[in-house]
Amino acid sequence: MTPIAPKAVLDGGRYFEGPRWHSNRLWFVDVLNRTLLSLEPSGECKQHAKVDDDTPCGLGILPDGKLIVLTMFRKRLMTYADGGLSLYADLSGIATGTIDDMIVDGLARAYVGDLGFDLPPPPDRGSVGRIILVMPDGKARVVAEGLRFPNGIAVSADNRRLVVAEMEGDCLAEYEIQDDGSLNFHRRFGNMKAPDGICLDHEGAVWVASYDEDAFIRVSREGHELQRIKVAGRRAIACALGGPERRTLFCLSAATSHEELRQRKSSARIDMVDVEIAGAGYP
Repeated sequence: MTPIAPKAVLDGGRYFEGPRWHSNRLWFVDVLNRTLLSLEPSGECKQHAKVDDDTPCGLGILPDGKLIVLTMFRKRLMTYADGGLSLYADLSGIATGTIDDMIVDGLARAYVGDLGFDLPPPPDRGSVGRIILVMPDGKARVVAEGLRFPNGIAVSADNRRLVVAEMEGDCLAEYEIQDDGSLNFHRRFGNMKAPDGICLDHEGAVWVASYDEDAFIRVSREGHELQRIKVAGRRAIACALGGPERRTLFCLSAATSHEELRQRKSSARIDMVDVEIAGAGYP
């Protein structure tokens, strides 16, 4: 495989997460600065909102174009509009732990990762992670259990396939989505260290941010590594395919460690890489 060299487009943040391509911009959050941001491919960055009372992480885009921002510890989904945030769904009554990442599919259904424990992680946590489904009418229910730290989530363009990164399982879990939004477990595939954020492409392959390998890895549907983008000395956090034809892979990384993160020490960057296979689905 020919090495792919990423190009830095934004440097100087603290800990970027949740990239989503929307309205010709890359939307994301800075977890440690508690801000919602967007970026043009030229490098122009704009701050849209600040979360004063919690930590933002995952993002989703509703079919009508509204953004949903997940806040981790108060376990809420917030709608962003006109420079402000308002409550979309309160999951404190159903989530058993910190909520982390999320995705909204093409039918306005939000799939939210519930770690099953409160951060920082306890030593005996086990396979307690879950996925919570939030329907467009606001009703929420658990649709998957037995996950080892569910992190990045992606849904195919036909709203039939869901993939979630099991950060402590070192693999990806795949589900079939039923008509009512329920999930049927299909299989686990791939082998990478601490998978974090993910996105899908037109061939059904998964781009995976491997936190402990300092790399973004493209994995086939059969679980084989197809490509690797190295960000040496940096933690690979999340990725999204965007640009006019969705052939630009945006790679979010940070110079940090687990211990430094607990001390709120981190330096974030976004790189761009042109890829051959365009993005598909959500994100």
